[in-house]
Amino acid sequence: MDLNAIEAILQPRSRGELPAWRDGDACLGGGTWLFSEPQPATRRLLDLASLGWPPHTITADGLTLAATCTIAQLDRLALPPAWIAAPLIGQCCRALLGSFKIWNTATVGGNLCLALPAGPMIALATALEATCTIWSPGGGERGLATTEFVLGPRHTILQPGEILRDVRIPAVALARRTAFRRTSLSANGRSGALLIGTRDADGAFALTVTASVRRPLRLTFEGLPGPAALARAIDDAIPEALYHDDVHGRPDWRRHVTRHLADEIRAALGDAPADEIHAALGAAPAEGAGP
Repeated sequence: MDLNAIEAILQPRSRGELPAWRDGDACLGGGTWLFSEPQPATRRLLDLASLGWPPHTITADGLTLAATCTIAQLDRLALPPAWIAAPLIGQCCRALLGSFKIWNTATVGGNLCLALPAGPMIALATALEATCTIWSPGGGERGLATTEFVLGPRHTILQPGEILRDVRIPAVALARRTAFRRTSLSANGRSGALLIGTRDADGAFALTVTASVRRPLRLTFEGLPGPAALARAIDDAIPEALYHDDVHGRPDWRRHVTRHLADEIRAALGDAPADEIHAALGAAPAEGAGP
């Protein structure tokens, strides 16, 4: 879509060239959402691609993804064999249902900053305990967990003039076992619930809940909880008002599939058969659950 209210597009080559923020400014990453609907209040675009950030960096400490890294670049990334959580990256990329044109344009940072409940990069960053690095006006920098960065639908902690610089995933998180589950109301619909489980070598378990809730949640356990304990933990962490409500799913349905997918994840990362868990909770399998 043409944004006919735009008066200037700025292309800084370094942080020192970033302009002072003013009303009507917007950061341009991939632009897949920005150009999808009218932006009558926007007067100036700040093109982050001109900063030339490397899309990703692998070190012994972990993986750093620039905010401008595209979904396609992330999906093509080859990671060290010891990082057994690597398949989770591809699973989350494919949860962003879009054409190759979208994949080659949409960015990791854009998905986080848009803060839609179904954002799969939000799920990935939360599950792998990523730190969001934020540039503040005047040269400052701070890091926040994804659960602190995303506050609700279309609402992040970013203040005017602040920029998401990168997402840093620690190596220890990439070395965990993972299980991914997703469901939607239709085969190619937006995620109604997207859950990820991780388990450490010492048995510690964590469950990330996104899409079904208004903001990302990560529940942690010292060991694999029993089915009833897991259900109680989910109910304690997610009050009814926190379940998302839109055309992609009602809160009661989202609550049901969240519990169901959590059961499947627990089974995948433990030793108990899935049928045993469903029987313990009295839950019927939800339709549309991801593999």
